[in-house]
Amino acid sequence: MLQTILSKEIQDLIEQHNWQQLAKTRYAWPDPEIVAPEIVDVLIDLDPPDRALFFRALPRDLAVEVFSYLDPEHADELLVDLTDAETRRLISEMSPDDRTALLEELPGQVTQRLLNMLPAEDLRETRKLLGYPEDSVGRLMTPDYIKVRREWTVRQALDHIRKIGEEDDELSVIYVTNARGRLVDAIPLTQLVLADPEQPLTDIMDYSFVCLSATDDQEEAVRVMHRYNRLMLPVIDTSGILLGVVTIDSVMDVSEEEVTEDFHLSAAVTPLRTGYWDTSAFSLVRSRIGWLAVLVVVNLLSSGVIAAYEETLEAVVVLAFFIPLIIDTGGNTGSQSATLMIRAMSIGDVKMDQWLRVFLKELLIGIAIGVILGVMGFGLGLWRGGPAIGLVVFLTMVTMLVITNLFGMLLPFMLARVNADPAIASGPLVTSLADAAGLLIYFSYAVMVLF
Repeated sequence: MLQTILSKEIQDLIEQHNWQQLAKTRYAWPDPEIVAPEIVDVLIDLDPPDRALFFRALPRDLAVEVFSYLDPEHADELLVDLTDAETRRLISEMSPDDRTALLEELPGQVTQRLLNMLPAEDLRETRKLLGYPEDSVGRLMTPDYIKVRREWTVRQALDHIRKIGEEDDELSVIYVTNARGRLVDAIPLTQLVLADPEQPLTDIMDYSFVCLSATDDQEEAVRVMHRYNRLMLPVIDTSGILLGVVTIDSVMDVSEEEVTEDFHLSAAVTPLRTGYWDTSAFSLVRSRIGWLAVLVVVNLLSSGVIAAYEETLEAVVVLAFFIPLIIDTGGNTGSQSATLMIRAMSIGDVKMDQWLRVFLKELLIGIAIGVILGVMGFGLGLWRGGPAIGLVVFLTMVTMLVITNLFGMLLPFMLARVNADPAIASGPLVTSLADAAGLLIYFSYAVMVLF
């Protein structure tokens, strides 16, 4: 990837570790936003002494962009090798949202040291952002936007944009506020440019806009931005005062983190805070062993059911042939239902107050699946053990699949109700609980029909 972005001269200097010449080179570096992820890959593969030298050799704007891409562990290691002056310049030149994301992940002592290095204005801004709840929209927002006054003309608004606008500002949408700073409209820049310069802004305003609250959960930003197909959203306080904006790059980072967390939880793994290669073997064991230990206890339910019906198994040995079929089918059905519900809830397709409608729909689905697979189970039971065994398998499949389907659907709702992540409900947990329920139903029908 690097060969297609960097010039051959720069590549050669990196391979030779010729940092002094690299710092002096006049070769044009690619756009920092494009090349930064690849430079990060080079940086973290270097030995610690070379990391600082390579980082110092980067152009100033590229160095800031690269630093914002580093995970907290590597950022902390790099800061140790930089002087206070270099660190102060680096932190102050970062965008507010990137700076806040870094500071909330670094160790407390490091965060405090960096805060003390910030200029007074940046320090007030950063502390304000850090004051919002963890995982809130307030932690994502940046004040790099342009706002204009409602009473201005189009010409005044454009003159203001030319005067104070900077290359890093988000200019695709211009926000209109009243005298108190309250957001009243969001106007696309193209609409502003095409309007008559002498026209009052109120003539092109429709007072219609989509916004977020600073205390909203970050996942809400993901949902709203996706639903309304926005690249940027304004953030307001409880009084409607415009505080900042959330951009698509920040939302994409949150979306990736949430999807990764859901994947980990669905596999009964405590979500990792860093990448796989940056996580120690001990941390990986710790993230997995807790849930596995819990599932061992849950699986004791299945063992207990089998032990309770030991005499039934001894009397009708053929029942043992269908145990794998029962537990696998019930677990898979519950896991399917839970996964569908978790995803529907995470993207806002299903709301908490819609649980009854979902329950009725999944009840019909469970009956349909149960009858279809029950008929198949009856055929297998008839073949291996006769009509009575076939009837037991049929009744078990119908009852079990209705129950496990509803259980898989309800568990995410119950977890969300107690403010737990619904993703916990998918995978091993639902499967383990469905196994025990399926065996209990199976042996209950066996006793009723065969004895």
